[in-house]
Amino acid sequence: MKNAVFLYSKELEKYEYPPEHPFNTIRAKRVLDVIQSMGLLSGPGRSIVAPVPAERVVLKKFHSARYLHALKAASRGKWDVEALSMGIGTQDCPVFKGLYEYSCLATGATLLGADLLFEGKADIAFNPSGGYHHAGPEKAAGFCYINDVALACIVLAEQTKKVLYLDVDVHHGDGVAEFFYERSDVMTISLHQNPKTLFPGTGFAEEIGRGLGEGYCVNVPLPVGTYDQIYMKAFKAIVLPLIGAYGPDVIVFELGADALAGDPLGNLRLTNNVYADVINQLLSFGKPILATGGGGYHIGNTVRAWALAWSVFCGADTGEDMDVAVGGVLLESTEWQGGFRDRRLAVSKSQREAVIPVIDETIKKIKETIFPIHGL
Repeated sequence: MKNAVFLYSKELEKYEYPPEHPFNTIRAKRVLDVIQSMGLLSGPGRSIVAPVPAERVVLKKFHSARYLHALKAASRGKWDVEALSMGIGTQDCPVFKGLYEYSCLATGATLLGADLLFEGKADIAFNPSGGYHHAGPEKAAGFCYINDVALACIVLAEQTKKVLYLDVDVHHGDGVAEFFYERSDVMTISLHQNPKTLFPGTGFAEEIGRGLGEGYCVNVPLPVGTYDQIYMKAFKAIVLPLIGAYGPDVIVFELGADALAGDPLGNLRLTNNVYADVINQLLSFGKPILATGGGGYHIGNTVRAWALAWSVFCGADTGEDMDVAVGGVLLESTEWQGGFRDRRLAVSKSQREAVIPVIDETIKKIKETIFPIHGL
């Protein structure tokens, strides 16, 4: 029996990005509402825990004091050219009331999850309000202000833990990969859309780390139109052997839902069945897992994907939908009546011909450059 903790606080509902912004903080509450209504927070081994804001002393393990000061000032309406030079106040990372407080609380949830895993009080911790993987030490970027997942990796590594960071967001997890680029105590693996076609423009297969970190930064760029079966082929060929060889003590998992078909900011063609498959593969290693949200800009699809993820984490998923009415009623969706799991999508001949050779070449390249470093 896995002990699964859902990290959430009503305090998170006080804050929101500007209404015209793609990032919507309501997603986490919607996930909570759905899993509560389905009874997925009741019973042994399932609980909800409220976080507290991350402390500044911890934030400074990744971010500079100068940057945190500018972020806090901007949150109170004091914003200047220096802040803008750090990405604060751009179209992607706008200034809004409480942005610092929100970021600290969302980060606090991820760090609480890390603590619960380290203390043995949880096997799985899921923070749907987390996953701000683009933020840099002195840079807001890609809707992200404070890099909670990088901080969680830092804290866990400090506790002499070998950390595997896995990122399935459609965008490259650049902030995390760059920070650990010369380290081997945190292996970063990111599966994302081809950087030539999507922000942030990094994450090519040739980027494998440097110095002590050579071979510990793994990037799997995916061509536009990548679909479930070929995605899982890449995952099984690359990710599973590397996890086995690396032997992490803990897994930090960025579960961005913007790789799903229909997301307005991505161009992959996945269904959430892939996420369920990935989670089941991760669970097979028997390691504690700290999962966060991330991207996901089709709200209904994102909520369903994360609700499905939680059901897999807490052992309630059977591979079949529990209730075919959940799609239309509890998820308030008229697009799909089939429950948590997406319908399988047809794959055209031209799609296969465009995608398969590219991914096969990427698998070959990673096996040639990274696998030998790990004795594979």
